[in-house]
Amino acid sequence: MNTTELFLIAMTIILGVPYLVWRVFRTDYWAPLVVVQIITGILLGPGVLGKIFPDYYGTVFAPPVIGALNGIAWWAVMVFVWIAGIELDLREVWKQRRECGTTAGLALAGPLVAGCLAALAMLAWRDGWIGEAAATWQFVLGVGMACAVTALPILILLLEKLDILRRQLGMRVLRYASLDDLAIWGVLAIILLDWKRVGHQAAFLAGFAVAAWLFRQLMARLQESDRWYVGLIWLAACGYGADWCGLHYMVGAFLAGAVIDRDWFTLDHLDKLRHHVLLVVMPVFFLSTGLRTNWSVGGTAVFVAAALLLVASVAGKLAGVGLAGKLLGWARGDAWTIGWLLQTKALIMIIFVNILLDRHVITSETFTALLLMAVASTMLTVPIVAPRLKRLLD
Repeated sequence: MNTTELFLIAMTIILGVPYLVWRVFRTDYWAPLVVVQIITGILLGPGVLGKIFPDYYGTVFAPPVIGALNGIAWWAVMVFVWIAGIELDLREVWKQRRECGTTAGLALAGPLVAGCLAALAMLAWRDGWIGEAAATWQFVLGVGMACAVTALPILILLLEKLDILRRQLGMRVLRYASLDDLAIWGVLAIILLDWKRVGHQAAFLAGFAVAAWLFRQLMARLQESDRWYVGLIWLAACGYGADWCGLHYMVGAFLAGAVIDRDWFTLDHLDKLRHHVLLVVMPVFFLSTGLRTNWSVGGTAVFVAAALLLVASVAGKLAGVGLAGKLLGWARGDAWTIGWLLQTKALIMIIFVNILLDRHVITSETFTALLLMAVASTMLTVPIVAPRLKRLLD
């Protein structure tokens, strides 16, 4: 078979298998389709399918096919992160700055500290977790931040599913998550700071500031149909600039979206674009993520590390939000509900750790443990939050 035929076989598997699992087993309550797609990506990777059917795996996922899939995955995740940047509404956060700052700060600090402690425990336990290009502080801070991440796009999907996206509680949660989302990319830029290329990075940031001002002047004068095209050109250019200077193209994608005002686009159109990206191209990213998983330090060790990271992530988030609730005088039970919603991981954390893996801050074994943690934490959210919300809304 030629490369085109193998590519289409791979696409049939990528799109078909998770959909069938999602529909046949009706997993939507505890595992939305996006989570099933992530799990399927892991199962289709070298650690599972590659071990059971090595010849079939090597034929279907041959290097030319992987190259084509990676190209789609890069653009898909750039568009997705760009949308996440656009959805940041810092003006509303500023209006509620005391509550948002306190809650977002503690919601980030709790799991960050717990995750850093878990990372130190992993290093003390055995070798094989830290990447060859990383200093210890980069690894510890990277894993800690992965535990602190709240996945804003997936949170929006879950809030829609729980029917609270446009309610007061849903808007509160989104404000807290928006601040944490901004902090994630700031910390990532610190981790990726390359003193050998710091001049390039400073030049990019200075040039970006000027270009962003000019870009905003242009966008304000365009009609919405033109803004979409210009916005995507801007996305590609920012991604290139960030990657050129060593910050990674994902940092550029987020910055490209963050300087765009959400009200420049019809909210319904933005929601549809996010859903269409998830439907059409993001499954390829999940597959490419699964292809990077590795169990060479031992399956048991990876699962133990994932469990440790899950406990650090969830307990740290609940403790941080719980403290915020006490300081701000929230109603009883609010901190528990908000804490569980904010510990949702999935996509943004997977994107975050993909970057750490690309820059050799973590190994593929650590990547696998973090990926398992992200899937488990996201699957826990709806089953735990839904009964509580039902009592509150009834």
